[in-house]
Order: sequence, then C-alpha cells, then structure tokens
Amino acid sequence: MIRTLIMTAALAVGVAGTAAAAEPIVGNWKTATGATAEIAPCGGAYCVTLKTGKFIGKRIGNLTGTGGNYSGEITDPETDKTYSGSGAVDGNSLKMKGCVLKVLCKTQTWSRL
Repeated sequence: MIRTLIMTAALAVGVAGTAAAAEPIVGNWKTATGATAEIAPCGGAYCVTLKTGKFIGKRIGNLTGTGGNYSGEITDPETDKTYSGSGAVDGNSLKMKGCVLKVLCKTQTWSRL
C-alpha cells in the first residue's frame, strides 16, 4: 500500500514537471493578418501551422530552440517563398522575423490567444 502511494506520488511529480517544462512558443497565436497560427512540437522542432484564415492548414514554419528564442525557416503563405527566420517570445508577444540573406528582414508581432 505504501509502495503504491509512493509510486503514485512520484509519477504525479514527474507529470507535473513535464507540463511545467513546455516551451513558451507552444500555443495558439494571432498573426499580423489576424489568422490563428498553432505552434506545436513536431519531431525535434516546433511547427507553425495556420488554423484559420485564407491559408488554413498550411504549415508556414519550422523552428528550433529553447527558453524563448528560436530559429529556423518561415514561409510566406501568400508567395510560398521560404526565408531564414526566428522567433522571440516575451510574455504574450511573439516577434517573428524572416530574412533574405540575413540582411533584408521583416518582423511581425503576434499575440498569444
């Protein structure tokens, strides 16, 4: 009985620790165009997929990183061009940046839903 109680408590602590370790980029975000983008773990990265708007279901990004700073690729759904990209989370704000040759960059601020 005591062994079962200890095992259950250990499991509960492990599950709570896993939930608390979620990266701040994970979740639903309102994009600059007003669409909803979901950022979720996929493989060893975070996939950015549009959930509403004109391009619903389109995957527009693949980012890696931890602790609020991420880098990878961002695709403009309008032109279907892919750029070097990054994301930085600050509270409920996500600054998404896409660059051509790391010189010509465009930044958008998304807000957490």
